Amino acid sequence: MCGAVATFSCLDTTGKYLLDYMDPLQVVWARYFGAFVLALFFLNPVSTPGMMITRRPWLQVGRSALLLLSTALNFFALRYLQLDEALSILFATPFIVAVMSGPMLGEWVGWRRRTAIGVGFFGVLLVTRPGFGGMHPAAFLSFGSAICYSLYSISTRHLARSDSSEATLFYTNLVGALAMLPIVAFVWTTPTSITVIVLMVLIGAFGSFGHYLLIRGHRLAPASTLAPFIYTQMVWTTTLGFLTFGHVPHFWTIVGGLIVVASGLYLLNRERKVGTAVTAGGVTPE
Repeated sequence: MCGAVATFSCLDTTGKYLLDYMDPLQVVWARYFGAFVLALFFLNPVSTPGMMITRRPWLQVGRSALLLLSTALNFFALRYLQLDEALSILFATPFIVAVMSGPMLGEWVGWRRRTAIGVGFFGVLLVTRPGFGGMHPAAFLSFGSAICYSLYSISTRHLARSDSSEATLFYTNLVGALAMLPIVAFVWTTPTSITVIVLMVLIGAFGSFGHYLLIRGHRLAPASTLAPFIYTQMVWTTTLGFLTFGHVPHFWTIVGGLIVVASGLYLLNRERKVGTAVTAGGVTPE
């Protein structure tokens, strides 16, 4: 999991760098097309028979479309936001998932987790500081990306009950690559630097390898065990943002980010305790 989020930090850093040379939609195309082509060398219908079989094809397409939209909104936001600012907002995902899990999955939360959700959103507000001129309006794009990613996470839980991880990864890359193919022609900028070409290949490699590590991690340990390690991405993202772009985190980004991480860790800990109690046949007060 630590390797996966470190790879995703490299993906975001590469994407932000490429935004100086091309349209965000072309960066999204490079991310998905590169990931699809590279993944085929290791995961294809020949080496993995039955990989394309899915019991819920429309949910696969919808889930993949949600991740594609989340990626696009994130890259558009990164045109104007620092890496650490965008990531702090995206860390609201666990809170949004917790709110949506009640009506969509029947997984309702009690007062302790509702309190953690409220505190977490307060941390996001400290990062964005709406109405105080502290954050670019592109922060709303990051928040939209977090909502899309939350819906993507919930649909992934649904698919885990019926489809294999290999099938889900294959359709994620396939839908993204096919959807961006007709769009990229309208925004295409021919790369004039070998560095830009290499980075366009690398962004696809980061996406494919990161999701591979994510799947491997979930095969070795429960999601509740792995989830807290997601927050190590803040270390990587802040470091890469400083080394690559000279970005120093703002005071309110640090304070808000720490509140979001602390609330998220508490929320994940409560979910694990409740899950353990339910498995044991007991009832844990919320």
